[in-house]
Amino acid sequence: MSTHRQMISAFKHLMDLYPQLELSAILLKRPKKDRFQPVVLSMQDIIALLQVTKNLKHRFIIAMLYSCGLRIEELLQMKVDAIDLNRRQVLVKNGKGRKDRYVSIASSMEPLCINNMQTYQPKNYVIESMQATTYSSSSVRSFLKKSCKNAGIIKKVTPHTLRHSYATHMLENGVGLRHIQELLGHSKPETTMLYTHIARKDLLQITNPLDVAVEQIVNGKKAPNLSLS
Repeated sequence: MSTHRQMISAFKHLMDLYPQLELSAILLKRPKKDRFQPVVLSMQDIIALLQVTKNLKHRFIIAMLYSCGLRIEELLQMKVDAIDLNRRQVLVKNGKGRKDRYVSIASSMEPLCINNMQTYQPKNYVIESMQATTYSSSSVRSFLKKSCKNAGIIKKVTPHTLRHSYATHMLENGVGLRHIQELLGHSKPETTMLYTHIARKDLLQITNPLDVAVEQIVNGKKAPNLSLS
Protein backbone atom coordinates (compact mmCIF):
# COMPACT_ATOMS: atom_id res chain seq x y z
CA MET A 1 0.00 0.00 0.00
CA SER A 2 2.85 2.38 0.79
CA THR A 3 4.46 1.60 -2.58
CA HIS A 4 1.14 2.30 -4.30
CA ARG A 5 0.90 5.72 -2.64
CA GLN A 6 4.49 6.57 -3.64
CA MET A 7 3.75 5.58 -7.25
CA ILE A 8 0.70 7.87 -7.37
CA SER A 9 2.79 10.74 -5.98
CA ALA A 10 5.45 10.10 -8.64
CA PHE A 11 2.84 10.18 -11.43
CA LYS A 12 1.37 13.45 -10.13
CA HIS A 13 4.84 14.97 -9.97
CA LEU A 14 5.39 13.81 -13.56
CA MET A 15 2.14 15.53 -14.59
CA ASP A 16 3.37 18.79 -13.09
CA LEU A 17 6.63 18.56 -15.05
CA TYR A 18 5.09 17.37 -18.33
CA PRO A 19 1.49 18.58 -18.64
CA GLN A 20 1.47 17.52 -22.31
CA LEU A 21 1.16 13.91 -21.17
CA GLU A 22 -2.49 14.63 -20.35
CA LEU A 23 -2.75 12.00 -17.65
CA SER A 24 -6.10 11.89 -15.90
CA ALA A 25 -5.80 13.09 -12.33
CA ILE A 26 -9.10 11.38 -11.54
CA LEU A 27 -7.49 7.97 -12.05
CA LEU A 28 -4.59 8.85 -9.77
CA LYS A 29 -6.25 8.55 -6.39
CA ARG A 30 -4.10 7.65 -3.44
CA PRO A 31 -5.36 4.66 -1.47
CA LYS A 32 -6.09 5.22 2.17
CA LYS A 33 -3.08 4.76 4.38
CA ASP A 34 -3.02 1.50 6.30
CA ARG A 35 -3.56 1.81 10.04
CA PHE A 36 -1.72 -1.06 11.64
CA GLN A 37 -1.01 -1.81 15.25
CA PRO A 38 2.65 -2.82 15.62
CA VAL A 39 3.64 -5.88 17.59
CA VAL A 40 4.95 -4.93 21.03
CA LEU A 41 6.72 -7.19 23.50
CA SER A 42 6.34 -6.86 27.25
CA MET A 43 9.31 -5.96 29.43
CA GLN A 44 9.25 -9.55 30.70
CA ASP A 45 9.55 -10.77 27.09
CA ILE A 46 12.58 -8.54 26.54
CA ILE A 47 14.33 -9.90 29.63
CA ALA A 48 13.48 -13.46 28.61
CA LEU A 49 14.95 -12.82 25.14
CA LEU A 50 18.21 -11.59 26.63
CA GLN A 51 18.37 -14.50 29.05
CA VAL A 52 17.97 -17.23 26.42
CA THR A 53 20.38 -15.59 23.97
CA LYS A 54 23.72 -17.07 25.01
CA ASN A 55 25.87 -15.73 22.16
CA LEU A 56 27.45 -12.47 23.36
CA LYS A 57 27.22 -10.65 20.02
CA HIS A 58 23.61 -11.66 19.52
CA ARG A 59 22.65 -10.59 23.04
CA PHE A 60 24.41 -7.25 22.51
CA ILE A 61 22.49 -6.66 19.29
CA ILE A 62 19.12 -7.36 20.91
CA ALA A 63 19.96 -5.13 23.87
CA MET A 64 21.11 -2.26 21.62
CA LEU A 65 18.05 -2.43 19.35
CA TYR A 66 15.73 -2.28 22.34
CA SER A 67 17.57 0.00 24.78
CA CYS A 68 18.30 2.65 22.13
CA GLY A 69 15.21 2.22 19.95
CA LEU A 70 17.36 1.74 16.86
CA ARG A 71 16.43 0.74 13.36
CA ILE A 72 18.41 -2.34 12.37
CA GLU A 73 20.40 -0.53 9.66
CA GLU A 74 21.28 2.25 12.10
CA LEU A 75 22.91 -0.32 14.37
CA LEU A 76 24.64 -2.29 11.62
CA GLN A 77 26.12 0.90 10.13
CA MET A 78 27.23 2.28 13.51
CA LYS A 79 30.96 2.96 13.82
CA VAL A 80 32.97 1.96 16.88
CA ASP A 81 33.42 5.56 18.05
CA ALA A 82 29.66 6.21 18.11
CA ILE A 83 29.18 4.84 21.65
CA ASP A 84 30.17 7.19 24.48
CA LEU A 85 29.80 5.33 27.77
CA ASN A 86 31.01 8.30 29.82
CA ARG A 87 28.11 10.41 28.61
CA ARG A 88 25.86 7.34 28.27
CA GLN A 89 24.82 8.21 24.75
CA VAL A 90 25.07 6.88 21.22
CA LEU A 91 25.48 8.91 18.04
CA VAL A 92 23.22 7.65 15.27
CA LYS A 93 24.53 8.95 11.95
CA ASN A 94 22.60 9.10 8.70
CA GLY A 95 19.35 7.84 10.15
CA LYS A 96 16.15 7.86 8.14
CA GLY A 97 15.94 11.18 6.30
CA ARG A 98 19.76 11.48 6.50
CA LYS A 99 19.55 12.94 9.97
CA ASP A 100 21.99 12.49 12.84
CA ARG A 101 20.75 12.19 16.40
CA TYR A 102 21.91 11.26 19.88
CA VAL A 103 20.09 8.62 21.91
CA SER A 104 20.67 7.66 25.52
CA ILE A 105 22.04 4.23 26.39
CA ALA A 106 21.01 2.34 29.52
CA SER A 107 23.57 2.30 32.33
CA SER A 108 22.96 -1.46 32.58
CA MET A 109 24.34 -1.75 29.05
CA GLU A 110 27.84 -0.66 30.07
CA PRO A 111 29.18 -4.12 31.09
CA LEU A 112 27.70 -5.67 27.94
CA CYS A 113 29.23 -2.96 25.72
CA ILE A 114 32.66 -3.36 27.28
CA ASN A 115 32.47 -7.15 27.10
CA ASN A 116 31.46 -7.01 23.43
CA MET A 117 34.28 -4.62 22.52
CA GLN A 118 36.94 -6.56 24.41
CA THR A 119 35.83 -9.93 23.09
CA TYR A 120 35.41 -9.11 19.40
CA GLN A 121 37.64 -6.01 19.14
CA PRO A 122 35.77 -4.53 16.16
CA LYS A 123 37.84 -2.38 13.84
CA ASN A 124 35.27 -0.37 11.91
CA TYR A 125 31.73 -1.13 13.00
CA VAL A 126 30.26 -1.83 16.44
CA ILE A 127 28.84 -5.04 14.97
CA GLU A 128 31.12 -6.71 12.43
CA SER A 129 31.31 -9.90 10.40
CA MET A 130 34.38 -12.13 10.51
CA GLN A 131 35.82 -10.07 7.62
CA ALA A 132 35.42 -6.79 9.57
CA THR A 133 32.59 -5.73 7.24
CA THR A 134 29.00 -4.86 8.16
CA TYR A 135 27.00 -7.61 9.80
CA SER A 136 24.12 -9.16 7.85
CA SER A 137 20.59 -8.08 8.72
CA SER A 138 19.35 -11.53 7.65
CA SER A 139 21.61 -13.05 10.31
CA VAL A 140 20.00 -10.81 12.93
CA ARG A 141 16.52 -11.89 11.88
CA SER A 142 17.59 -15.51 11.91
CA PHE A 143 18.99 -15.62 15.46
CA LEU A 144 16.19 -13.37 16.76
CA LYS A 145 13.66 -15.91 15.51
CA LYS A 146 15.51 -18.70 17.35
CA SER A 147 15.74 -16.65 20.54
CA CYS A 148 12.01 -15.93 20.46
CA LYS A 149 11.30 -19.63 20.09
CA ASN A 150 13.59 -20.44 23.03
CA ALA A 151 11.91 -17.72 25.12
CA GLY A 152 8.45 -19.09 24.34
CA ILE A 153 7.39 -15.94 22.49
CA ILE A 154 4.80 -16.82 19.85
CA LYS A 155 4.32 -13.31 18.43
CA LYS A 156 5.81 -12.52 15.04
CA VAL A 157 8.93 -10.61 16.09
CA THR A 158 11.31 -8.66 13.85
CA PRO A 159 14.21 -6.36 14.78
CA HIS A 160 11.80 -3.43 14.36
CA THR A 161 9.54 -4.97 17.01
CA LEU A 162 12.23 -4.10 19.57
CA ARG A 163 12.08 -0.45 18.45
CA HIS A 164 8.27 -0.46 18.74
CA SER A 165 8.57 -1.99 22.21
CA TYR A 166 11.12 0.64 23.28
CA ALA A 167 8.83 3.51 22.21
CA THR A 168 5.75 2.00 23.82
CA HIS A 169 7.49 1.28 27.11
CA MET A 170 8.94 4.81 27.18
CA LEU A 171 5.45 6.25 26.75
CA GLU A 172 4.04 3.97 29.46
CA ASN A 173 6.84 5.10 31.78
CA GLY A 174 5.74 8.72 31.42
CA VAL A 175 8.20 10.03 28.81
CA GLY A 176 6.63 12.78 26.69
CA LEU A 177 5.85 12.30 23.01
CA ARG A 178 8.16 15.14 22.00
CA HIS A 179 11.16 13.45 23.63
CA ILE A 180 10.23 10.07 22.18
CA GLN A 181 9.93 11.63 18.72
CA GLU A 182 13.45 13.04 19.04
CA LEU A 183 14.91 9.77 20.33
CA LEU A 184 13.33 7.77 17.51
CA GLY A 185 14.33 10.29 14.85
CA HIS A 186 10.79 10.84 13.57
CA SER A 187 10.38 13.90 11.39
CA LYS A 188 6.63 14.16 12.08
CA PRO A 189 4.91 13.95 15.49
CA GLU A 190 2.04 12.04 13.84
CA THR A 191 4.37 9.07 13.37
CA THR A 192 5.21 8.99 17.07
CA MET A 193 1.55 9.38 18.07
CA LEU A 194 0.95 5.86 16.76
CA TYR A 195 2.24 4.60 20.10
CA THR A 196 -0.48 6.41 22.04
CA HIS A 197 -2.91 3.83 20.64
CA ILE A 198 -0.97 0.84 21.97
CA ALA A 199 0.56 2.18 25.19
CA ARG A 200 -1.30 0.79 28.22
CA LYS A 201 -0.29 3.42 30.77
CA ASP A 202 -3.87 4.51 31.54
CA LEU A 203 -5.45 1.12 30.88
CA LEU A 204 -3.17 -0.54 33.40
CA GLN A 205 -4.77 1.59 36.12
CA ILE A 206 -8.24 0.19 35.38
CA THR A 207 -9.27 -2.75 37.55
CA ASN A 208 -10.85 -5.59 35.60
CA PRO A 209 -14.28 -6.55 36.98
CA LEU A 210 -13.28 -10.23 37.11
CA ASP A 211 -10.37 -9.31 39.39
CA VAL A 212 -12.83 -7.42 41.61
CA ALA A 213 -15.08 -10.48 41.82
CA VAL A 214 -12.19 -12.83 42.61
CA GLU A 215 -10.81 -10.46 45.26
CA GLN A 216 -14.23 -10.30 46.96
CA ILE A 217 -14.42 -14.10 47.06
CA VAL A 218 -10.89 -14.33 48.50
CA ASN A 219 -11.75 -11.74 51.14
CA GLY A 220 -14.94 -13.63 52.08
CA LYS A 221 -17.31 -11.13 50.50
CA LYS A 222 -20.20 -12.04 48.27
CA ALA A 223 -19.26 -11.78 44.60
CA PRO A 224 -21.46 -9.65 42.35
CA ASN A 225 -24.09 -11.47 40.30
CA LEU A 226 -22.53 -12.08 36.88
CA SER A 227 -25.51 -14.05 35.53
CA LEU A 228 -26.66 -13.05 32.05
CA SER A 229 -30.15 -14.52 32.51
